[in-house]
Amino acid sequence: MMDDVTEWGHFAAVMALLLAGVQTTAAAWGGWRRQIIWIDVASRSALLVWILLTLAMAALIAAFVQHDFSVRYVAEHSSRSLPLFYLATALWGGHEGSLLLWAWLMSLFVAIAIWRHKSVDSSSLPSLLAILGSVMVGFLLLILLLSSPFQRIWPPPTDGRDLNPLLQDPGMVFHPPFLYMGYVGFAIPYAFAMAALITGRLYDEWVVATRRWTLFAWAMLTIGIVFGAYWAYYELGWGGYWAWDPVENASFMPWLTGTALIHSMMVQERRQIFRTWNLFLIITTFALALLGTFLVRSGVLSSVHAFATDPGRGVYLLVFMAVVLLFSFGILVIRADHLRTQVQLPSIICRESTFLFNNLFLVAAAATVLLGTLYPLAVETLSNSKISVGAPYFNKVFVPIMLGLLLLMGIGPSIPWRHASPQHLKRYFLIPAMVALAGVLLAGWLLELYHPYGLLAIALILFVSVAHGVDIGRTYWRSDHFMRLVWRNKRRYGGLLTHIGVLVLVAGLMGSGLFKQERYLVMRPGDSTKIGSWNITFDAMGQKARHNWQADEGNFTARRGDSEQIISLQPQKRVYQRAPQPTTEAAIYSSWREDIYLVLGEPTADATAWSVRIYLNPLVVWIWWGAGIMALGVCFALIDQPSQRQIKD
Repeated sequence: MMDDVTEWGHFAAVMALLLAGVQTTAAAWGGWRRQIIWIDVASRSALLVWILLTLAMAALIAAFVQHDFSVRYVAEHSSRSLPLFYLATALWGGHEGSLLLWAWLMSLFVAIAIWRHKSVDSSSLPSLLAILGSVMVGFLLLILLLSSPFQRIWPPPTDGRDLNPLLQDPGMVFHPPFLYMGYVGFAIPYAFAMAALITGRLYDEWVVATRRWTLFAWAMLTIGIVFGAYWAYYELGWGGYWAWDPVENASFMPWLTGTALIHSMMVQERRQIFRTWNLFLIITTFALALLGTFLVRSGVLSSVHAFATDPGRGVYLLVFMAVVLLFSFGILVIRADHLRTQVQLPSIICRESTFLFNNLFLVAAAATVLLGTLYPLAVETLSNSKISVGAPYFNKVFVPIMLGLLLLMGIGPSIPWRHASPQHLKRYFLIPAMVALAGVLLAGWLLELYHPYGLLAIALILFVSVAHGVDIGRTYWRSDHFMRLVWRNKRRYGGLLTHIGVLVLVAGLMGSGLFKQERYLVMRPGDSTKIGSWNITFDAMGQKARHNWQADEGNFTARRGDSEQIISLQPQKRVYQRAPQPTTEAAIYSSWREDIYLVLGEPTADATAWSVRIYLNPLVVWIWWGAGIMALGVCFALIDQPSQRQIKD
């Protein structure tokens, strides 16, 4: 019976591929011949694709839950001892299942886009359906021909290899879906932009229609990246949350260009400029989303020679990317003459200019990350020698760009449109500049901080905070109905709230980066050590077992100075039943001020002592708080109506 369910799931995926082809051809034919019946066929086909892929997903999840090890993907990513919580989500624990999740999410978003925009923007619907159908066909061909999660093995093993121990964590449940919702979410604005280019409707309709989609995709990608950072922080046991790893960079690049797109779309809506630039940004963002998906799930980041071991998949991925880029930028070049506008930047000192420089900084940051990520792969491919590009490169190039973005974040929302006089600049920025200067002097005196980037970051955080506060305060004092004004300008004040979240996050990054303390030592039960204001005592060793793992567990207590507050910490060294290599489970105590981060290492030869790593990480929790505030700001902006006229304050 279980075999029948899996085969039906495979059949549903095949039918989804055929219907995606019908969607593409019917939409293209209906748009060319202007026949509504074919456009309706394409719309219904897109809805059926979502239903069929839902059935395929359900069948594969059922195979995991029922331990159907005749399915190769199930045998490679689960076992009989794997808890049900991870059995149900092991679907995206590997390459093949992740691609199926990608395709299912896209089919869902296409169905929602049809439902929302069919009656509002019917003229662009044929091109929209054809483009999204083509992308879906490309992914389903990859899944069914080269990366099928339904492939069988015979005879089936009695048990599976188990899910990678590092993935047996709640982070695996949430991090990939949010990341993929961000990646796939950018497909809808991309399709609208391509439809605008194809139909020649090169005005601002596609920007207005996709504003919410772009914000949603950016928010999901943001949450996915922060989930990944938090997961790496508590799971990998190295005391950090971001290492400029290529996998991290793969998701960060579309986030940077997506951030530029959101800001640039505001200018196009308000001032009817940056039309070509916005089309370039959405194409680049979607291409980087595809690149991130393919790099992480193709195995190329672990070794470029993964293409040699699976030449079919490698060549397919390269050809798919090439087709998307050539098609998109080719149409953009063809339509370039029609995108010219008579509207020019009125002044170098105006809000339009700050948005332009903001975009240039973000694109430069994305190019920096792209170069640092792909250069080692290119060198290994061409010369068969390995090099690494790590944190020193990224910090030297990337950090100054980010500081420049902080400055623009403080100027942009307050400076007037079209032209800002010296009187405007003095009125809006004199007080923030004075507070920033005083804050730097105070930080240098109280914190004994002399790092130039640290001092500059403090100055810019204070500058942006006070600039936003002055802006909000000025609006409050001159308005009799401030909350009504905020509610009518949800987009503006949602953006300001997002900026506040960025400031909190940057403060966390700065504090944890500049003031981190580390101790590496060997401790026996009864030993104590000191780090910062904390006394750490190793009380005893114990054993713990649960589900499919056993662990050596250390029992530590931490006391701040002579206070009565005592914190218990239990770091573990786990061994999973079907994985010989032990994994580390850090013990973390978090407060608004700092994290105590304790990792249990290896025992000594006589097993009477253990190596221990202790980190004191200031303000790390501010990073997670900042991300939460950013998400709230985006949610507030999302409930704004695209057609609502913004209040000029």
